[in-house]
Amino acid sequence: MEQRIGAPFYRKFFRIFIVLVLQNIVTLSVNLADNMMLGAYNEAALSGVAAVNQIQFVYQQLLMAFGDGLVIICSQYWGRRQTEPMKKIASIAMWAGLGLAVLLFVLVSFFPHQAVGIFTTDGPIIAQGVEYLAIIRFTYLFFAVTQILLATLRSVQIVKIGFYLSVMTLLVNCSINYVLIYGNFGAPEMGAAGAAIGTLVARILETAVVVLYVLRHNEQLRLKLRDYFHFDKVLGRDYFKTTLPLLIGSGLWGLNTAMQTVILGHMTAAAIAANSVASNIFLMVKSMAVGASATATIIIGNAIGEGNIDLVKRYAKVMQKLFLGIGVFSGILLYLIRVPILSFYELSPETMEMANNFLLILSVVVVGMSYQMPTNGGIIRGGGDTAFVVKMDLISIWGIVIPLSLIMAFVVQAPPIVVVWCLNADQLFKCIPAYIKCNHGHWIKKLTRD
Repeated sequence: MEQRIGAPFYRKFFRIFIVLVLQNIVTLSVNLADNMMLGAYNEAALSGVAAVNQIQFVYQQLLMAFGDGLVIICSQYWGRRQTEPMKKIASIAMWAGLGLAVLLFVLVSFFPHQAVGIFTTDGPIIAQGVEYLAIIRFTYLFFAVTQILLATLRSVQIVKIGFYLSVMTLLVNCSINYVLIYGNFGAPEMGAAGAAIGTLVARILETAVVVLYVLRHNEQLRLKLRDYFHFDKVLGRDYFKTTLPLLIGSGLWGLNTAMQTVILGHMTAAAIAANSVASNIFLMVKSMAVGASATATIIIGNAIGEGNIDLVKRYAKVMQKLFLGIGVFSGILLYLIRVPILSFYELSPETMEMANNFLLILSVVVVGMSYQMPTNGGIIRGGGDTAFVVKMDLISIWGIVIPLSLIMAFVVQAPPIVVVWCLNADQLFKCIPAYIKCNHGHWIKKLTRD
């Protein structure tokens, strides 16, 4: 007899979804606060920080892959209530994240001008970016610890701590920004460097809070510091087998987003600033798609761990309808808020018009993204098939989107608005393979060991 999806499922979905969306919005608000405050300071500082934040974005995508790999496997173990393997996987993920943080720190320390120069050739912008990067690079290690610990907590459906941390980070960052960017209350006027100091202090505080929470208050896993010095080769192979496709996929997505800045930054001076503003506003609304994806990963993983495959398939069908509704709502919301939020920025008329046009395009893009991202990244990937999304992105991003965008930008010399359409086209046409795979393909895989 077919099991009915009732109110408990929807309560569970929206309980996790709403908290994860709010957490992502507040987390992104840290960068948005930097951008808005620096946008009011001067456009060179805004563009320099935007270029460095592209490095942060790629790093964050790779770090999220380590966290997502942890959640995908540990959610299944949590469905079986097996906590010992979860502790060992948490340790493996933590050391992987720390290794990535150290590698990035070393690279940007030795090659700061080259790192910022990837995204723009403008001298004053590079100078501002290097000044910001000199301080912000120290956040990488703290950010890795925080994100891996939060992923560990998500695997046992503890999500509120992430939201509270994000609120604390935003308040601390904005307060320090206000003082140090403009030199208020007798403090030195530091511009981009002041924004970096605000972010660094906030990252240190959030790491301290989440470490204390995990060590003292997490009753589900009872993690101790000594748990992070145990390495299991068998579980390590399981973890990296699952995580490697995620790393490739996240790296491709991060590079794709960075390439958007590279392409637009080499077209016109206004395009990089307009793209920075539009991207930050878009990322806020995109938080709903990100939250839906993370929620689906947790729910699907738990259901597979419990062994109820029929229920897993029914969950997938119901969630796809929810994703469509979220997409339509997101598109309308972005269309409505674009003008009020843009009014906070001190931009030239050309940059303002370009940012508005970019947001009109993204209002359509977010509808498709809100279906395909959680279907691919939440249901299919959360079900254990991590390779499908990578294959699809290899074809769509690097086989179609990037080549087409480069041709339109530098051969055809099309205006930036056309290039932005090309750069985001995959969010629409990837809906088709997502639907076919989820409803007619095989993606449910058991990742746990008895």
